[in-house]
Amino acid sequence: MLIRDKYLKQMIAGKDLNLIKVITGVRRSGKSTLLLQYKNYLISEKIKEEDIIYMNFESAKWYSIQDYQDLYKYIKEHIKSKNKIYILLDEVQNIFKWEKAVNSLLIDFNTDIYITGSNAYLLSSELTTLLAGRVLTIKIYPFSFQEFLSVYPFKNNEDKYEKFDKYLKYGGLPMLVNMNDNEDLIINYLNDLKEVVLKKDVINRNNIKDVVFLDNLLKYMASVIGNLTTANAIADFMRKNGSKVTSETVDSYLKMLENAYIIYRVPRYELKGKQLLKTKGKYYFIDNGLKNIINGISSYDSGSSYENLIYIELLRRGYEVYVGQYNDIEIDFIAIKPNEKIYYQVARSIMDEKVEEREKKSLLAINDNYKKVILTMDNVKNKQIEGILVINIIDFLMEE
Repeated sequence: MLIRDKYLKQMIAGKDLNLIKVITGVRRSGKSTLLLQYKNYLISEKIKEEDIIYMNFESAKWYSIQDYQDLYKYIKEHIKSKNKIYILLDEVQNIFKWEKAVNSLLIDFNTDIYITGSNAYLLSSELTTLLAGRVLTIKIYPFSFQEFLSVYPFKNNEDKYEKFDKYLKYGGLPMLVNMNDNEDLIINYLNDLKEVVLKKDVINRNNIKDVVFLDNLLKYMASVIGNLTTANAIADFMRKNGSKVTSETVDSYLKMLENAYIIYRVPRYELKGKQLLKTKGKYYFIDNGLKNIINGISSYDSGSSYENLIYIELLRRGYEVYVGQYNDIEIDFIAIKPNEKIYYQVARSIMDEKVEEREKKSLLAINDNYKKVILTMDNVKNKQIEGILVINIIDFLMEE
């Protein structure tokens, strides 16, 4: 089992803080495994097992606990000592008004609480208001390429490009490493996972009736990755194809998909005016494997796949990410941390002079001294074009 050090260290850093640790991410991204790894860490630190309460609400063991009153009562009855009690609640959104129980447990007892969930409701304004800001968020993503390399059952003679090709094609969902590199199994799993996520985290949660439209919308979004769009434009396209849908409905469904962590909307940032633009944005999928299974696994090696992969990697590294706008020029990504800003262009290849000129022009138009990078699959080492770094995508993904 891969120990996901980055996330585990975040949990350890938050240990014993008077905050509820909220671990979020798309279903099957490894939250449950991480919570169990943290439980093992607590035991290794000489925390008595009787002082750890672990509950996974996807297990039939806990079906009798239906609401916050059941949850509070159960935990209260199982607090056996005056020591700090470590409460680990997995997929807690399955419990009706669970946040009331969690808030009370934090106030009434000497507790350290960790919760996981597969829906953005965990971070909704209602929750954060109730918990009065006592929340520390840990966002978990599917495997990075480095993690994928360390656990995927590759054949002995595969080089780094062949290994990367599988990552690009299948994505980084942790369960894939158990499928013996069997493409049929992987495709079946990705299809099943897509259906489970849609059913549990979108359809059931939002009481959706028009499942056909939801499916068509998801397919359309997978086909327009990397393109600026709006709810109006999507609704226009759908109406031309026979759907009687409004832009408000499209916007509502997109938010549901975002809340389930299936897709992410990336807003535009106007560099000249230094402001976010409300109109138009780009959408990306949480994982290339899910995107490819929706859009067609055979078309995985595309510019949109590389762009999607880089976007999620930047999120994984802790950046806020925007689409850049400078006059009429678009920059693929602006990656921002408190003391850092980097501009990225992503292109499968810039060996063609026209492509190189296009990608270079976008970055050179920005009149500041922040780092500018072109990411490409070309075999490059320590290359610069007029001050712009050119980095191989695999090398970039292998950086610490």
